[in-house]
Amino acid sequence: MGRPDLDLLFVSQWTPSPASIGAQRRVEGLMKALSQRHRVSCVALLNGEHDRATAERATRAYCHELVLVPPRKEPLLTKRLLQLRVLASSRSYEHYLAAWAPLRRALESMVLHRRYDAVVVEDPYLMQLGVRGAPPGERPPRVVLDEHNIWYVLAQRSQDASGGLFRRTYHTKNWPRIMREEMSAWREADGVAFTSADDADRARALSPGLTSAIVPNAVDVEHFHPRAEFPASDGKTLVFFGTLDYFPNQDAMQYFLKDIWPRIAQGDPRAKLRVVGPRPTPEVLAYRGPRVEVTGLVPDPRPHLAAAACIIAPLRVGGGTRFKILEAMAMGRPVVSTTVGAEGIGARPEEEILIADEPGTFASAVLRILDAPELATRLGQAGRALVEERFSWATAAENLERFLGELLGAGEAGRRAS
Repeated sequence: MGRPDLDLLFVSQWTPSPASIGAQRRVEGLMKALSQRHRVSCVALLNGEHDRATAERATRAYCHELVLVPPRKEPLLTKRLLQLRVLASSRSYEHYLAAWAPLRRALESMVLHRRYDAVVVEDPYLMQLGVRGAPPGERPPRVVLDEHNIWYVLAQRSQDASGGLFRRTYHTKNWPRIMREEMSAWREADGVAFTSADDADRARALSPGLTSAIVPNAVDVEHFHPRAEFPASDGKTLVFFGTLDYFPNQDAMQYFLKDIWPRIAQGDPRAKLRVVGPRPTPEVLAYRGPRVEVTGLVPDPRPHLAAAACIIAPLRVGGGTRFKILEAMAMGRPVVSTTVGAEGIGARPEEEILIADEPGTFASAVLRILDAPELATRLGQAGRALVEERFSWATAAENLERFLGELLGAGEAGRRAS
């Protein structure tokens, strides 16, 4: 294949593979695609549902050099005490969590012993760890911050959706700090990659001179694909899938089960609900019964998606773009989502997706699909076509590759001018 074009280092809060949550899917998808032409290395926290040996084996399949760092593990009481402490601090809780000395030492060891052309940082709080290091006499790397979400927007929306007094007070105090710290991280990076035009526009409104590009979330369109061996849709089962202790998903399921599901269950006695994903909360488990199944973690979500009559995304909190919608569309299944859930994807209502923001209209949209198999087929086919056209990992990686080239070219031009 010849010499790789670039030496790239990814710095991540999440082990890339095997991917079981959206953040891992993004890091894995970009690294795999870029490794086809470049030398890709990674330093990351060891986390997820898999042990170190499994994570190393899966990630090393495409990663040249890999360092996995044990994550910070603290009892819930310690976490709550830290959250109380930051209420009187000028720093956010997220800033303190990312200041993890073992991760800093691992990163410093990598950048001081090998020169990288560019470092891709997968979280704004990791910018504090010394990502611009280089061996003595070598040029420091260019730095790209890869924004999976605009985190302050996510925190602000969490405030609006929080029910308890402590949680609401905490988010009210914390999100302005996150905004200040996030804007500081944008300024420290040479460029920032956003997952959608919506996020890029929000950021440029706050930082008009920001150097940025859009690198969308994407799907392995060969992996997520309708196949003959998968079960056919049963015409009656709704599926929600995602990590269930992640607050936006917790809020979505509590909202759906309390306010939307009773309307659907009454409107169609055949309707069933399947909730797929790791770490279901007690609130979700309490709804288990003849018409509500909670699977927990599954080895492969694709058979569950293929068998669904409809995929639901009743999200009220979120940022970036949702993998659950892209993967459902890639599987050719119809999707009903809130506006927040579908944000950034550009799917056209009534053409590739149904959008509803109130309990009654959301229930009605689901019932339309259950009553009209031809509508389900049309939406599913149009959604698949949209994903194939815009949301493959090859396309997303090309966007990031082009952006890296522009930043490296600008840096070279600046050195010549000086």
